[in-house]
Amino acid sequence: MDNKHYANELDASFWNERWINKQTGWDVGYATPPITEFMKQYENKHAAILIPGCGNAYEAEFLIANGFTNITLLDIAEEAVKSLTEKFQSSTQINIVCDDFFHHQKKYDVIIEQTFFCAQVLERREEYIKKVHSLLNNNGQLIGVLFGITFEKEGPPFGGDIITYQQLFEPYFSIKTMEPCYNSIAPRAGAEIFIHLIRK
Repeated sequence: MDNKHYANELDASFWNERWINKQTGWDVGYATPPITEFMKQYENKHAAILIPGCGNAYEAEFLIANGFTNITLLDIAEEAVKSLTEKFQSSTQINIVCDDFFHHQKKYDVIIEQTFFCAQVLERREEYIKKVHSLLNNNGQLIGVLFGITFEKEGPPFGGDIITYQQLFEPYFSIKTMEPCYNSIAPRAGAEIFIHLIRK
């Protein structure tokens, strides 16, 4: 296990404090169309799905409503996990884990990426990609959205562009789709890149 630490790393206490103080500006209150439209077409309702850095996990509500049965929610913030435990207490389709993503050990068919990659400090991006690769089964899929712009203020979030993302992901994934989102919500229009990647 690589236990490297970075000077500007965002740890559990950082995220927990954001939750306690309700500094959750990334939360739009519902699952957004880039992810819901893709998952509507996903046929295997028993696929093992992970949503890392899940926050309020609106995507999980959508997945349950659409018949998915095996969803793991992972967040490092204890406050988020408390809220999730209450929210999904009667949902047998949901497994909730309070853990550091980089320490998590399990296998999945699909990992849903919603603002989590872009919440990582830049120094951890390759580590994130390697970790996703290790968590996916053969031909497992990473789907979701990345920010396709550069932010003026210090992150999180941290942005980027398609060329940079291609260079990062291509050693580990076959890129089926990596393009500007056509169905972003209005506040994020022109700022998101949809990804659909297959584990090599």
